[in-house]
Amino acid sequence: MAKSRISRLYSLYGMPYTKRMARVIAVYNQKGGVAKTTTCVNLSAYLALEGKKVLLIDFDPQANASSGLGHPTKLNEGSIYHGLFGLAEPDALTKPTIFYNYHLIPSSQHLAGALIELVNIPEREYKLKQFIDKIRDKYDYIFIDMPPSLSLLTINGLVAADEIVIPVQSHYFSMEGLSQLLEIIELVHKNISAQGLKVSGAVMTMFDENEPLSHKIAGDIAASFPHNVFKTRIPRSAALSEAPSYGRPVILHDPNSTGARAYEQLAKELIAQETPKQFQMPSQMIPAADPRQEQVVTPLPNESFDSAQDMADILIDIKPQVQSEQPPVVVAEEPVRDTAFYF
Repeated sequence: MAKSRISRLYSLYGMPYTKRMARVIAVYNQKGGVAKTTTCVNLSAYLALEGKKVLLIDFDPQANASSGLGHPTKLNEGSIYHGLFGLAEPDALTKPTIFYNYHLIPSSQHLAGALIELVNIPEREYKLKQFIDKIRDKYDYIFIDMPPSLSLLTINGLVAADEIVIPVQSHYFSMEGLSQLLEIIELVHKNISAQGLKVSGAVMTMFDENEPLSHKIAGDIAASFPHNVFKTRIPRSAALSEAPSYGRPVILHDPNSTGARAYEQLAKELIAQETPKQFQMPSQMIPAADPRQEQVVTPLPNESFDSAQDMADILIDIKPQVQSEQPPVVVAEEPVRDTAFYF
């Protein structure tokens, strides 16, 4: 019943009602130490602060994202390993965080053994996708914290994702591995992923404003990277390094730090990639003409005016007619109110 009321409300404004489907985003770089997990934890937190419902899946056997959100690994608890092999349902594995609309599915050491168990299983590349498809209509964003390697776990994560965010450290070694990463993404996009894999963008991490090398590498990547490069650059920040030890994102540790403000801007930049058609008032659809500007009529390519009289014949006189015989009626002024948009 609730859904029908929502659909009627959408139809009232002439907008189609569509079921919510999450943007599934893998945060991946095969090189370790590029702030991949830091980006997952803090970008998700700021999206939740923007009112989005977010799920973070820790798909790295090291389980750093789990401990960074206050859920250290325990061998006797359920993890994404159990969901990957159908041993538990997603709702049983979902853990709360300090934000009510920010959830976590933790990892565990068992996930390292999944590499061997997946080898002889049919459709082994689609196990994580099948798991996520059960819950993707419950969230706005689903992030996958990927392991820093190329394995069956990596392939599962890339196949399950719709998009990929690539953290790139401001270092030459990271830039050299970027071309290899793009080749991997292209292979998954063409040969395995059914819906395709879009590169949302590369984000510069550990950026030092006072270091000329960081600016040079950022310029080289902006010039040669064939996909989007986020304008936001994540700086080196002590607060970003300290926050995981408290089991919380940086927004709860030091929200005024440079690292916190950078991830806040990155979240807004990611949201800005969505361009929904917004409802407009009629006054916004047609801009008001400026009476001080002279109206100029430009003829069509095959049309010309022989004289000023021909041009005057096609113009529309929109001047109001004034009846001078009757005195004007004085009416008390009231605020103008278009009742069509007040309910």
